Amino acid sequence: MMTTLAEIRAKSTWGDIIEGQLQHLGIVILLTIGACTLLHTAENAPRLLGLTAVGWAKTSITLALIHQFIVAFVFRLQLYKNLMTNLFGASDMKVWAIIFLPLLIIRPITLILTGWADAVPISGYRTAELILGTALLAPAIWGMHSTIKYFTLPRALGGDHFRDSYLSMPMVTGGIFKYTRNGMYGAVFTGLWGIALLFGSWNALVLALFQHTYIWVHMYTTEQPDLRRLFP
Repeated sequence: MMTTLAEIRAKSTWGDIIEGQLQHLGIVILLTIGACTLLHTAENAPRLLGLTAVGWAKTSITLALIHQFIVAFVFRLQLYKNLMTNLFGASDMKVWAIIFLPLLIIRPITLILTGWADAVPISGYRTAELILGTALLAPAIWGMHSTIKYFTLPRALGGDHFRDSYLSMPMVTGGIFKYTRNGMYGAVFTGLWGIALLFGSWNALVLALFQHTYIWVHMYTTEQPDLRRLFP
C-alpha cells in the first residue's frame, strides 16, 4: 500500500528533520574552503560588471550555499510539518517556485559571468576544450528537455513533498530517464563543465566542480533520506 504524506507526518520526529544535515554542513564547509583555495586571480584581472572572475565565482558559491540550505530547510519542514501548505495554502507550490527557480537559474548565469571575466586559462589547448565543452553540453540539453517533458517541473521542484498526487505517480522512464534515474544531477549539471570549457576558464571550471559536487552532497544528505520515507 502506498505511503501517504499524512502517515509520514504523523510518525515524524525532529530527528527525521535534521537527518543528514550535520554531514551536509561539515562537507559543504570543506567543499567551500577547497573551491576558494583553487580559485586564482590573474595579475591585473579584468572586471565584468564590477567583479573579477574570482568575485563572480565567490558570488556564485555564496548563492549556491543559500539555495541549497533553503531547499534543505523547506524540503524537510514541508515533508514532515507541512510548512509551506500551512503558510500559503493552495499557493504553496507557486510560492516555492518563485523562491526556488531564480536561485537555480542564477547558477549558470554566474558561471557564464565568471568565464566571461576570466583571464586564467585551463590548459591552453583551446580546440580540445571546445570539443569537450560542446560534447558535455549535449547530455545537459537532453537532460533538461527530458526533465521538462517527462519528469515535469512540479515534480522537479519536489512536488512529492507537497501532494500525494505526485507521490503516487509512476517512475519516469522517458528520455534520459530511460537510462538513468537521476538525469537532472547526473546529466544536466554537466552543462556547467561544458560552459567552463567553452570559455577556457580555470575559475569557471573550479566553480563547475563545486556546483556539481554540491548537488550530489544535497542528494545524499537531504534528498536520499527523504526518498526513503516517501518511497519505502
